[in-house]
Amino acid sequence: MGLTAGIVGLPNVGKSTLFNAITKAGAEMANYPFATIDPNVGMVEVPDARLARIDELIPAKKIIRTTFEFTDIAGIVKGASKGEGLGNKFLENIRQVDAIVHVVRAFDDDEITSVTGTVDPLDDIETINLELALADLEAINKRYAKVEKVARTKDKEAVAEFEVLKKIKPVLEEGEPVRGIDFSDDEQKIVRGLFLLTTKPVLYVANIAEADMADPAGCDYVRQIQAFAAKEGAEVIAISARTEEEIAELDDADKADFLEAEGVSESGLDKLIKASYHLLGLATFFTAGGKETRAWTFKQGMKAPQVAGIIHSDFERGFIRAETMSFADLDKYGSAQAVREAGRLRSEGKEYAVQDGDIIEFRFNV
Repeated sequence: MGLTAGIVGLPNVGKSTLFNAITKAGAEMANYPFATIDPNVGMVEVPDARLARIDELIPAKKIIRTTFEFTDIAGIVKGASKGEGLGNKFLENIRQVDAIVHVVRAFDDDEITSVTGTVDPLDDIETINLELALADLEAINKRYAKVEKVARTKDKEAVAEFEVLKKIKPVLEEGEPVRGIDFSDDEQKIVRGLFLLTTKPVLYVANIAEADMADPAGCDYVRQIQAFAAKEGAEVIAISARTEEEIAELDDADKADFLEAEGVSESGLDKLIKASYHLLGLATFFTAGGKETRAWTFKQGMKAPQVAGIIHSDFERGFIRAETMSFADLDKYGSAQAVREAGRLRSEGKEYAVQDGDIIEFRFNV
């Protein structure tokens, strides 16, 4: 789908360690080796237990998982919106990603110096949020007077945009993100055209100590981050980045033993990948049997012909129908034939909105 989540954070919060864990995890994958698309982009597979079950019931020669990209964003310091440090690069990199994974330090370690002199998750969050809001405010201010002038001529498009700008400006002046504002569908179209940084969805990652892995909620820093994120309706994932970097180097058996010893059922990295995937409104459909059983990424709400085009443009151009069963039905009935006999195999047309977990065979003619 070409969508990516950008990893941001202040110096010494564990951002680079987390990205190293992501790239090492990619390097260890048998079916999709880690690919460096760019020096700061890592691609990993999206964990999905459904694939193994589908292959069990509809055998194929190989399994191919869907993938997801993370971009390591340049570091930030106070004053980034004015070009301090690597501020300009930081802001430009954020413009290129579709969602923000905000890494926040949630551990004490005297050997790792905090740039602010103390471990304060909320101050760290507010530093980055304020810099993004200030950068957006500068952009809005530049546009405000120009649009206001045209709006006075009663130009409909200018009037509509100016009303949106009047909604946005005071929020940014308070250092708050634009994503917290309620917009109508028509207003949303205007907002998207402004390409603002604070409209991007955010996932907060609390980088915790290994000792807190079994019970992240017991960590006061995590609770602070969760309380802040709740106000935005954002999700928080607690991860020990240093531990994840070590886990990424283990084989599957050793990884399972390590996680069991730590008292957790799933690696933090897997949780992060899934959460980032869903943050962007992404979902998975499957093609099954024969040469390969494969997971494919699509944007929720896409219609069947568009989804078919993800596989090949000919599938979309010559779309006839989508022979569809849900994973839940396959899992319940135990075989594709049993799903068919139960009347649960569906023939969907051009207006069908594909659902997460659909197993599809596309019929097309070109």
